[in-house]
Parts: sequence; structure tokens; C-alpha cells
Amino acid sequence: MTAPQQITILLAEDHAIVRQGLSALLHVEDNFKLVGQACTGREAVALAAKLQPDVIMMDIAMPMLNGLEATCQILTANPAAKVVILSAHSDDVYVERMIEVGVKGFLEKQTSAEILIKAIRAIAEGRTFFSPSIAKRLQDNPNRPRDRNGLIKASGSRLTSRESEVLQLVAEGLANKQVAAELGISIKTVEKHRQHLMDKLNIHDTASLTRYAIARGVIESSVQVTII
Repeated sequence: MTAPQQITILLAEDHAIVRQGLSALLHVEDNFKLVGQACTGREAVALAAKLQPDVIMMDIAMPMLNGLEATCQILTANPAAKVVILSAHSDDVYVERMIEVGVKGFLEKQTSAEILIKAIRAIAEGRTFFSPSIAKRLQDNPNRPRDRNGLIKASGSRLTSRESEVLQLVAEGLANKQVAAELGISIKTVEKHRQHLMDKLNIHDTASLTRYAIARGVIESSVQVTII
């Protein structure tokens, strides 16, 4: 009997204990090979380009660059990349946005080990896979407003990739000067992006911007403990 083909996996998850648990689970499977682990979205983008894994497992709420934007950047650079989202954030807007950009699957973190392994195998073979509850919601939600492609419309204006990066870094507490240094752009450019995203979201102060980022899963509430 021919041995099953090896599946290389990149794991992007910021919580060490979750990474350790997933790593242990993946190592049990004979033909799974964990080739890299990322704890920030930026690291995930870099490792995806360097390692070219068969499957990328991506969390949403990660520091520096959230999983949504990291996935967009990975798939823009390599449309053939196979990304599966594994997250506690599974609202319809997240799911459909990720389908729109080209992910192959979306799993809730409550997913069983059996389903996770099944999903990785399916996605490595080029098929799509969604948690049963997510798949059911996609089928049973015909009344939500949708765009011309049939995807659920997100509420509010869509931010550009750069605006989303600025949003996350500002919400994480970085000053404009620090954001500029992190992104390699001028302070004036940061100020411009910051104003544009606040205008789009109709938000007028940093505290409200941070609350928005937490509500949308861009950052986790523990990042900004001083927000009331």
C-alpha cells in the first residue's frame, strides 16, 4: 500500500498554549508535518511566503496584523495558497469575507480534533471545508442583504488593507510615530489613513476606535485593559 502523501502545515496562532495543543495534535498524524509556527500576522505572511506550506491554519485575533488582513496579504501574493481559518470569531461577516478573498475553510475553535484533521486533509486535496454549524448558517441565511456575487454584505464601508493595519496598531495602543515606524511609512501618511478610516466608520476618538476593533475581532479585549 502506498503511504499517504505528506501534508506540510503552517500554524498561525498567538496563544502559546493553543499552539502547543494544536502542534501535539498535528504531530500524531503520520503524514502531517508542521513546518512553521507564527504568533503574529506579520510573521504568518513572511513564513507563508518562505515555506510555501500545503495548508495554512490561521487565527483571526493576532497582534501586529490580524488574521483577516494576513490572509488577504498571503492570498494576494499567492492565490494558490490554501488557508483555513481556525477562530473563536465566526460571525457571518468574517466567514463570507474570508470566502470572498479565497480561503478554503473556516473552523470554529470548538471544533473536534476529528473534524480538524478531516478539514486539513480535504483542504490539502483542494476541496473546501467548513464547520458544520458554519456550513448550515451559510445555507440557511437567505434573508441577509447580499452583493452581486451573492455574498453577505458587511455593515459599514470596507477599509483598505493599509487602513486595517493602521486600525489594528492604533487600537493596540501605538502612537502615530510608532505606527509609522512599524509600517515603514511617514507620520503624515499614518495620520491620513487614520482620518480616512475614522471617517468611514463614523468614529471620532481612539477609545471608540479600540472598542470597534475589539467588537470586530481585530484585537482581543485583553490588549487594551484600560478601555471602559
